[in-house]
Amino acid sequence: MSGFDGGRVYVSYQGQEAPRDPIEDGAGLPDRDIVEGFKQFIQSYQIGTTRDVQERRLYADDLYEHRTHLHVDLKDVRAAAPKLADALEEKPSDVLPLFEEAARKVLQDKMAADEEGNPADVPEVQILLYSSIPLAQSAAMSIRDLESNRVSKLVLLTGIITSSSKPRHKATYLTVQCKTCRGTKRVACSDGMGGAYVPGYCDLADRRAPGGASGEGCGQNPYVILPELSEFVDQQTLKLQEKPEDVPTGELPRTVMLVADRQNCGVVTPGTRVTITGIYSTFRGKAMDKGVTTLQQPYIRVISVMQEAGDAHSRFKFTKEEIQQFEQFAKQDGLHEELFARIAPNIYGSDDIKKAVACLLFGGARKQLPDGTNRRGDINVLLLGDPSTAKSQFLKYVSRVAPIAVYTSGKGSSAAGLTATVVQDANTREFYLEGGAMVLADNGVVCIDEFDKMRPEDRVAIHEAMEQQTISIAKAGITTMLRSRTSVLAAANPPSGRYDDLKTAQENIDLQSTILSRFDLIFIVKDTREHDMAIAKHVLDNHRLGAAAAASAAGGRGGLSSGAGGDGDKGGEAADVEFLKRYIHYCRSQCSPRLNEEASKRLAAFYVEIRNEARTQADANDSDTPPVPITVRQLEAVVRISESLAKMSLQPVATLEHVTRAIELFTKSTMDAVKSGLTQGEMGGEQQLGHVRRLEERIKRRLHIGAFMTTRRLLDEMVALGEPESLVHRVLLALAAGGDINLTRERTMVSRVR
Repeated sequence: MSGFDGGRVYVSYQGQEAPRDPIEDGAGLPDRDIVEGFKQFIQSYQIGTTRDVQERRLYADDLYEHRTHLHVDLKDVRAAAPKLADALEEKPSDVLPLFEEAARKVLQDKMAADEEGNPADVPEVQILLYSSIPLAQSAAMSIRDLESNRVSKLVLLTGIITSSSKPRHKATYLTVQCKTCRGTKRVACSDGMGGAYVPGYCDLADRRAPGGASGEGCGQNPYVILPELSEFVDQQTLKLQEKPEDVPTGELPRTVMLVADRQNCGVVTPGTRVTITGIYSTFRGKAMDKGVTTLQQPYIRVISVMQEAGDAHSRFKFTKEEIQQFEQFAKQDGLHEELFARIAPNIYGSDDIKKAVACLLFGGARKQLPDGTNRRGDINVLLLGDPSTAKSQFLKYVSRVAPIAVYTSGKGSSAAGLTATVVQDANTREFYLEGGAMVLADNGVVCIDEFDKMRPEDRVAIHEAMEQQTISIAKAGITTMLRSRTSVLAAANPPSGRYDDLKTAQENIDLQSTILSRFDLIFIVKDTREHDMAIAKHVLDNHRLGAAAAASAAGGRGGLSSGAGGDGDKGGEAADVEFLKRYIHYCRSQCSPRLNEEASKRLAAFYVEIRNEARTQADANDSDTPPVPITVRQLEAVVRISESLAKMSLQPVATLEHVTRAIELFTKSTMDAVKSGLTQGEMGGEQQLGHVRRLEERIKRRLHIGAFMTTRRLLDEMVALGEPESLVHRVLLALAAGGDINLTRERTMVSRVR
């Protein structure tokens, strides 16, 4: 018995069939009447009687079709037999086995009537109970609402699966044999995390031959398990976490352990959003073995798992009035300008960035090619530039408006936290998979602030997630692939903190070309002086008119206002945000545009143009590649932007007009980033380049491979030799970009690599 199910005994009455109290449903129905009531329900009740559906069929027909399981809506049970529904909610552990017994009898009768097979070979039936409406007895819809008075009762929870273990085999009945007298005994096991009680002494005297030894004569702990004669079911442990959008500000998300078995085993992966119907149960964890026996660990025994179908946006229900309102809104003139004006209204200016954010929220169209490969429809945007230009506030706004959003900072994020990690369970010592931010934000947006502060190896980890939209794991014997169909909105600063127009684009954009090519739109955001008075008035008006709102809002940064106006304005903005959120949901779920032939020809010609421009810019910088690579990915980026513009107006075809708008936006963002900064010719020509090459060699001679030195000391030494400090800075950044040196500790330390 050692090592089986953790070696712990959870219940003491098992194996001796302790009597169960009758179900208190107002009439004290005995088990026989409950089974008959459920049989009548399965045989006579039509699925969809309480719902607006076209096809009506009996639950018995579904049972005969599936054989091993039956999906039952608790709403239908309540409509047919309210007492049975109350019993299911109050004592599900007692009543659900009777429901499954009734289903098995119905299936047995049906098979006998059809003379199909041996009725004795009828499989066990699992009832997958769910509820299309909130439960009657104050059901908890959030993990935070689970309280002690809900223990042993039916609960309905929504959340996101963050980790899953390997399926195991849980015994339902054990066959044990006495080592001395060779007698056998069948022992029942409790459900969920429960174990089994095996007597310490042999009690099979009535089965022994006359004159056999007494029970004490068989010795202590005489039983051994016979696995070949025992019965097992599949079981899996999951972890359910609150949805990111449901977590109160400033609090950590709550989690609860789930135990799924039989048909519920292996149906979900980390990142899946689900609605769980289960029994709120407790067990004594391994860490509590030496503590107080009354202290219990809560978990949910899963009865059914309902995944949010397809796209995450399809879970939203729209009334006919809403659909009509959305259709009329999509047909109005100046629709795109109206939508762009609703994006981050508290931020002054930045019109092109607002257009890009709108395209990111609506997204393009996902495509599956005939060979089975996929093309992403999600749009990635990078904001790179000066501080105090509202970059972080754009990220905060998107995290509020996006249907699914996860906000994180690059400095506090690791590769495992963004993608996925393998964790070892403290009790079972088994390894299980736990999803990171990009898995939890599947079908949503990941907002990454301080993107430049991430370690290079952590940025490399999200390459696959940004383009292929999958995360591959091969660790600790776990080889799998998770979905990460997310858009990425990132904000970063140049290496020097501010964008320096006297430097080249390579020096200002201190990111690898492999990560830059995965961003559809790249904006260089500068803190200019052109609109200082207008920005100041905009910010001060909001502080003056909306002091109450400003006290709870984020502080103004750059062209940003920290409040939303008065109470009436605040309510109006909240209504606009809610309308925009639901309109985005509707468009993403109902529209998937495709390019027409005329638009495709214009895009092909534009791709040739930007490739030539990028090559010209690279030649001007005396480089093989431009600072921002222009590849086929950029062509696909313009396609996605065109599709998102068409999706905003619910048009099934992206026309030349949409492509023209997309090209204009791409030119003002990514192509301007390619042309930003000074070229090598503008920096002094061949003579200056020769000086730079000599300085590089001088720095390499000063630092041998593996040596460390403070950046300040190296600068002082080079300046003492007559080198300009700005040029030394530029050469250090170029050497770091080429991999010759490493700049660590916020670029205060320099070390030679090669």
